[in-house]
Amino acid sequence: MSSNKQLTDVLMPQLAESLVSATIGKWLKKPGDRVEQYEPICEVITDKVNAEIPSTLDGIMGELLAEEGQEISVGTVICRIETESADSAPSTAAGGHSQTAARTPAAASTASASSDQSQRSRYSPAVQTMAAEHNIDLRNVPGTGLGGRITRKDVLNYLENGGAGSSAPVAQAPTQQAQSVSAQQPQAQQPAVPTSSPGGISADLSRAAFEPVRHSGLHLTETPRIPTIEVEGGDRSEYFIDVTPIRNTIATRMRQSVSEIPHGWMMIEVDVTNLVQLRNKIKDEFKKKEGVNLTYLAFLLKAVVSAIKDYPIMNSVWAVDKIIVKRDINISLAVGTEDSVLTPVIKKADQKNIAGLAREIDELATKVRAGKLKLDDMQGGTFTVNNTGSFGSILTQPIINYPQAAILTFESIVKKPVVINDMIAVRSMANLCLSLDHRILDGVICGRFMQRVKDNMESYSLDTQVY
Repeated sequence: MSSNKQLTDVLMPQLAESLVSATIGKWLKKPGDRVEQYEPICEVITDKVNAEIPSTLDGIMGELLAEEGQEISVGTVICRIETESADSAPSTAAGGHSQTAARTPAAASTASASSDQSQRSRYSPAVQTMAAEHNIDLRNVPGTGLGGRITRKDVLNYLENGGAGSSAPVAQAPTQQAQSVSAQQPQAQQPAVPTSSPGGISADLSRAAFEPVRHSGLHLTETPRIPTIEVEGGDRSEYFIDVTPIRNTIATRMRQSVSEIPHGWMMIEVDVTNLVQLRNKIKDEFKKKEGVNLTYLAFLLKAVVSAIKDYPIMNSVWAVDKIIVKRDINISLAVGTEDSVLTPVIKKADQKNIAGLAREIDELATKVRAGKLKLDDMQGGTFTVNNTGSFGSILTQPIINYPQAAILTFESIVKKPVVINDMIAVRSMANLCLSLDHRILDGVICGRFMQRVKDNMESYSLDTQVY
């Protein structure tokens, strides 16, 4: 029987051009488990994101050659999968016997896994794609994989048995999620629902002007969360926190940035009163039409990208004997989680309108918080923007995202008394802070750049189009 079997090596793939190694986070398959092609067999941790390694063929999981937590170089064998030998051609009777023998351990595995549902809610990209194509609610699909995980075969069996998801559960999911998020928001943040006219998007601006806001900022989006800390050991006077690969990468990059880059800093104040009125006018209609929030950040990114086009030196990298100016404007968006900060990239941001930027912001932020970022989402950034005002900050001195030339933060929008034509008026004001690489940039060019961003932000009016 062993003559009809062969072992195939599974290598650590190169998930990105700059990646030379990755750490095995968790094995999703154990020796003896049935493995299907494209089914994830393990989770790996890189210096940027976590990823899953799929199987390249069908078979039975053999020997695991790498342990969880072990760092493995690209191209190294991590496990072996047992497959049918290509030159074996058993008769019909023998084939039936082989299938029966193969199903026996699978059935035993299913029985033993029925009580373990720890992986029930983890779906591979292949399973998610099939579910979307056939409109299947995966909550109704029995999972036979490790820990109750749903495999491609489970979805195919579900379809063959006449199972098909209706559109109702799928359509209701975003609504339920939106209601859940809305319920978690403080009462002061509930938006006033504007009236719409057949002629287009409209609202009662006087009503929007008196919309209740939090005193610490108009776009403070959520109540600060308390991080979950995993204690590794210690005594009564102290405890230890394990340094994750991502945290170690953050520490290395930040140290590299502050030690190699001579940081300069400047701040400018912007009157965003017209922007606040514009957003209050169209945000509800935009949410109904696009399904995502129209945030202030989308307007800022548009203003920043337009300014970078006027001052392309801001979109550059120091290369010792030369300065490399990037033609594509790829905005790195700093997104914080409870235990890290990631910078997914909006590629060719200068080719997108405000609505397109809003969709990209929502998509990338959702990926970050769901742990679904791919390495490609993190690469190619040329200028970083951080929405520090979302948690109430009014002044920040950011560290440059190495090796970029600058990083800009958008601080909280706060109502202030402002002198206009020798008269005092209440206006919505926000600070923009810029950290710059003084090897590349000087005060004059950055001052002009910041003034251009300010002019772009203050030029928004009720007639501004987001499409």
